[in-house]
Amino acid sequence: MKILLKKDVENLGFQYDELDVKPGYARNYLIPKGYAILALPGIIKNIREILTQRSKKESFLIEKSKEIENKLRKLTIKIPVKVGKGGKLFGSINNQKIMKILNEEGISIDKKFIRIPGNKVIKTIGKHKVSIRLHHKREFSLTFEVLSSS
Repeated sequence: MKILLKKDVENLGFQYDELDVKPGYARNYLIPKGYAILALPGIIKNIREILTQRSKKESFLIEKSKEIENKLRKLTIKIPVKVGKGGKLFGSINNQKIMKILNEEGISIDKKFIRIPGNKVIKTIGKHKVSIRLHHKREFSLTFEVLSSS
């Protein structure tokens, strides 16, 4: 019996795979649990169209993320801040502040895609790194420097 998987099934296949399985396995397990549907010609045609559209969109998004990554590589960020005794900042630098700085440079990245490792905020001067998720397959590590303005 020909089926089309709706979800990844361990030891069987991945989502949108077209498989030939025993009728009892399909009728009694895969279809009732929502893991598969019957592979009718119309459904197969629709799924193939969806997959081609997704692959086009995916390649466009990857190209866009490469452009942003190239801009980030050329960028050197120095953040001047007021510093108290012992090199501690008045306040802190978080992903919101980094997002604003990147927006001023013409790079639009949402703050939820900027991750500061460890304690989520920066409270000391020096060089720091943040991880920027450009695409679910691409991540970029941005290095910047926090300087004393006083």
